[in-house]
Amino acid sequence: MKQSLILASASPRRRELMTYTSLPFEAVSADVEEMKTGAPKALVMENARRKARAAAETYPGRMVLSADTVVYLNGRVLGKPRDAQEARDMLRCLSGNIHTVYTGVCVIAEDGREFVDADASEVEFVSLSDEAISWYIATQEPMDKAGAYAVQGRAGMFVRRIAGSFSNVIGLPMALVRDMLKTAGADLP
Repeated sequence: MKQSLILASASPRRRELMTYTSLPFEAVSADVEEMKTGAPKALVMENARRKARAAAETYPGRMVLSADTVVYLNGRVLGKPRDAQEARDMLRCLSGNIHTVYTGVCVIAEDGREFVDADASEVEFVSLSDEAISWYIATQEPMDKAGAYAVQGRAGMFVRRIAGSFSNVIGLPMALVRDMLKTAGADLP
């Protein structure tokens, strides 16, 4: 890479995960209209592609990485809750159930080649009481998270089991990201 990578994401969790790569990067917000419905894997891949393309237009000739994450349960895509009531509804649905977290990743190489893929992880929640849900919502932690929870935060105590990438559940599947960045020309071990 001739210049630092552009991380097209406002997520502090994605910024933190990217620091582990030791690649120089600049985080920028990618304001695009995201798709809200559709098959979850296709949905996150298309949203990641839209974010990456928007950033690539602003930063031509730079490598760009973007991602999009949703929670999927019983045919329903759970994005970020609009308010506390929607967060409560999501957490009640997740309680005692197994759901899938999908993260789409798009990398645009410096030469414009585009790579898009997705990862999926299964997450099993313990049964949550209304009291536990109310306590968690009062922390404000679920308000900007897909599925209304942060596995790396207080909600970690609600997770019985994860099958798949832990970093995917946080919002950036690092093994997939590493492979895609290497394919796009990044200097990674």
